[in-house]
Amino acid sequence: MYELIKPILWKIEPETAHNLAIKIIKSGLTNLFQREISPSLSVKVGNLRFPSPVGLAAGFDKNAEVFSNMFKLGFGFVEVGTITPRPQFGNPKPRVFRLIDDKAIINRLGFNNVGVEIAKDNIISKLDRFIPHKLGVNIGPNKDSANRIDDFLNCYNSISKYADYVTFNLSSPNTPNLRDFESKEIDSLLSNIDSVRDSSKDIFIKLSPDLSEKNLIKSVEKIIKYGMDGIILTNTTLSRSSSLKSVSSNEHGGLSGLPLKSLSLNQISIAYKITDGKIPIIGVGGVSSAIDVIEKLSAGASAIQLYTGMIYEGLGLPMKINEELVKYLENNGIQNIQEIVGTSQR
Repeated sequence: MYELIKPILWKIEPETAHNLAIKIIKSGLTNLFQREISPSLSVKVGNLRFPSPVGLAAGFDKNAEVFSNMFKLGFGFVEVGTITPRPQFGNPKPRVFRLIDDKAIINRLGFNNVGVEIAKDNIISKLDRFIPHKLGVNIGPNKDSANRIDDFLNCYNSISKYADYVTFNLSSPNTPNLRDFESKEIDSLLSNIDSVRDSSKDIFIKLSPDLSEKNLIKSVEKIIKYGMDGIILTNTTLSRSSSLKSVSSNEHGGLSGLPLKSLSLNQISIAYKITDGKIPIIGVGGVSSAIDVIEKLSAGASAIQLYTGMIYEGLGLPMKINEELVKYLENNGIQNIQEIVGTSQR
């Protein structure tokens, strides 16, 4: 079905198509995809248990409008945001570009969202609709903020009560100088987070695929030092492979989708050697099949997130992946998906 309507969708400007998708999902379309998830896919990530290792990455449900609907698609957890303290329009349009020949997207949205108070109200209105699934909230600073650490902390204090975990987004390439928090400002941020955190809520730190191996190792060591609960690898990349075919490949912004797959996998492998399983890694980037999930878990991720893959494969993708993962476990005599975490590193 999706293959039939995809050519029509491709004729609609990407951001308009996304807004249309949100409206359609609100109408209850996701009920058609709902299936039971096998217990063999249940994974423990930090202090949380997800029914499936397949999660929805931040960026799709920026304002926490449809996360309870998305669980019906087979996602074990959903991350909303990025949410900032104050409402923010983001960068000028056009700011989203399809790279169809590369199965990729470039975006330079710039944390467009309704702000933490409205997002919080959206979450509260749906609090009873997503047990046993888990909700993550991705937070970041406003672009014009005079004190970005205060922005992070204010956002966290406002919304953490209503989430199962909170992700501090240090790595969006579309907010100037935000990535400074991955390296030279990471101690200051993490120490401040540690001073205000609610120990009952897991905290994840989202890092860039563009960090050098040396800087990635330093960042991971700091994250462990300050007692954060997990790492998300990775955000979108500013790098551009010479193999990209699409005419929009030189647009400025973060690149996601298939070209991000190997970069993300490499960062996961490096980080897992440092964490040695002490804290979980959630792998993001280029996931569009069960094989992609298995690769990331084998490299050291405890769970994965996807978004761009769903744009190219349709809303049925997460449940399809779940079903293929169950077949993989059965064919290989594996009781639970968690058994394959880190196996390629041993």
